[in-house]
Amino acid sequence: MEVQKALGSDIIMPLDICLGYGASYWETKEALEITLRWLKRSIDYKENSNMETQLLFGIIQGGFYRELRKEAVERMLDMELPGFALGGISVGEPKDKMYEITDYTVSLLPEEKPRYLMGVGAPEDLVIGVSMGIDMFDCVLPTRLARHGVFYTKTGRRNIKNAQYKEDFSPLEEDCDCYTCRRFTKAYIRHLFLQHETFSYRLLTIHNLRFLFRLMENIRRSIREGRLEEFKKEFLTQYLANDRENRLEKEEVWNKLLI
Repeated sequence: MEVQKALGSDIIMPLDICLGYGASYWETKEALEITLRWLKRSIDYKENSNMETQLLFGIIQGGFYRELRKEAVERMLDMELPGFALGGISVGEPKDKMYEITDYTVSLLPEEKPRYLMGVGAPEDLVIGVSMGIDMFDCVLPTRLARHGVFYTKTGRRNIKNAQYKEDFSPLEEDCDCYTCRRFTKAYIRHLFLQHETFSYRLLTIHNLRFLFRLMENIRRSIREGRLEEFKKEFLTQYLANDRENRLEKEEVWNKLLI
């Protein structure tokens, strides 16, 4: 119920300090202290303002130091917040470190409160994040990739600039129901992109966003049917199946998650 309430409300966020991967313990601790002070000021302001309909989440910082993440959560739990955001993740760290600190931090949070993973949005990360207990995500990746000609498929990313699509008159993905796939071919979108037509960015963006919406619909369905772990295994096994160069970078990490 708390998650549904959050999804139907305006969520507001306090200021925070997000450090890059590799920051020292003391730099990270200082950033956490400032973030917590800003959160307290935000709570005080909200209580004295006409903002009853807005939900103020706390942002959990602490870098990749478990004791700092634990301290952040424990101090925030005393503030009776309606939900929690995980910040300072996907800031240049290896994937295994990202999954490790996300899983650890989520394990400290109450199950009845929504958990929001900030700045993470790759398809594989959505599937893995949900399996860890994440409820919400945000990321610029689908639009940023589109501006570089990259589009999502069930078997990984593809780039519309590749010569193989010059005379490919099929949609970006055969079973996709998005506006782009129902009306345009790879060859046409490639032509637009190579001519620097901004319409191509819009078409690729529409497809990438719909791909992620459909992915989340499938995740929710698998949860309702009690087969999330089965869905995760199927998705990770198939994703990047024909893109060995990228898959090899992640395969070892994913295999650990599938055990």
